[in-house]
Amino acid sequence: MKACIIGAGASGVTVAKALAQRGIDFDWFEKGSALGGLWRYDNDSGTSSAYRSLQIDTSSRSLAYPDFPVRPDRPAYLRAGHVLEYLESYAAEFGVADRVQTSTEVTSVEPVGSRWSVTTDRHGARSYDAVVVANGHLSVPRRPSFPGTFTGQQLHSHDYRTPEPFSGKVVVVVGMGNSGCDIAVDLARVAGQVHLSTRRSAWILPKYLLGVPTDRWSALFTRRLRLPTPVSRNLVKTLARIAVGPQERFGVPTPAHPIHREHATIGQELLQYVAYDWIRIRPDIASFDGAEVRFTDGSSTTADAVVHATGYDPSFPFLPADVVAGAEDGARLYRRIAHPDAPGLLFAGLVQPVGPTIPLVEIQGRWIARVLTGEVQLPDAEAMAREIAAHRRWVRATFVASARYRLEVDFRTYARQLQRDMAA
Repeated sequence: MKACIIGAGASGVTVAKALAQRGIDFDWFEKGSALGGLWRYDNDSGTSSAYRSLQIDTSSRSLAYPDFPVRPDRPAYLRAGHVLEYLESYAAEFGVADRVQTSTEVTSVEPVGSRWSVTTDRHGARSYDAVVVANGHLSVPRRPSFPGTFTGQQLHSHDYRTPEPFSGKVVVVVGMGNSGCDIAVDLARVAGQVHLSTRRSAWILPKYLLGVPTDRWSALFTRRLRLPTPVSRNLVKTLARIAVGPQERFGVPTPAHPIHREHATIGQELLQYVAYDWIRIRPDIASFDGAEVRFTDGSSTTADAVVHATGYDPSFPFLPADVVAGAEDGARLYRRIAHPDAPGLLFAGLVQPVGPTIPLVEIQGRWIARVLTGEVQLPDAEAMAREIAAHRRWVRATFVASARYRLEVDFRTYARQLQRDMAA
């Protein structure tokens, strides 16, 4: 058995660790000049979306791989540089730091009989029994289209780094997820005015509640008290409204959907900045007309720049188009990992959990290693199809209708599924 791992971010690193621990030989390729993926600021791979002020929205205790805690002297919420240092320490601790072949781009992955041919720009083609795709899904911007032409500057949040170029300007930020709200707050400190455009608003939770990181309250409710995730999330919302106050009093509309139907936006400063009028909440953009941005409620503003914080699309340019189509860009995978029509093709980190991502991909890595050793047996095609269909029904029933949620999983439920497979 010999495997190939593509990508050396948080997912690739833990897959490499898991394969090494099970004695599986592998080659590991990374497009950039060093491991780190998303968390390496201005990564020369072009895949990082990290901005200078990025402070993650998962506390360090929840963020960590289960077998490697974050250093206790680190802050509760890490900066991108802290996460990068953590990944580097993790790779060194488990003896895989020197296994990655950096500055090596995978240009094609093709099935050849029962094996896979992987071609890189440095080594040509090599043959493998299995390929683990861990190239991330937060690097190819999803760009919206609006009627009309905007004559100011337009960019995606993927390309945003610092607020200084927007000093004194009027900026419209599109999207009310974590990146959109972070960037709006970052800009508000120097811009002339920031407008935050949203289709349906969002539930805003602070990073701390009563001096405790907010996700620790979620962990208390779901793991200690074993409450269902929707109940836990509504309890956290209620606690936030008691401790902070209703968000509509600050000027942020209350969403029509309940909090458990989408990811909440985590931010300590947004509500205050809206209350100060440094940030103005606007509805969706209706059209552009030169420097004018028109909104769906009939209002408008003249703007110098528009920042689209509108999410990302999974991208696998090295895979055959029919293989990508068969996986439906990651929405059609057994256990969110195994391609049902392409034996030996596995994906790591292609999930968006209710809960932290990094500890979840560590479990994925161990599951993948056991599939490759034969300790975990994949079911037949019919059983895979039933599992995929059941998961997709859950996604449709649980979350608002948006492309953002096609990769959604519930941390606790999903982790248990993978652990049961390994235990069996």
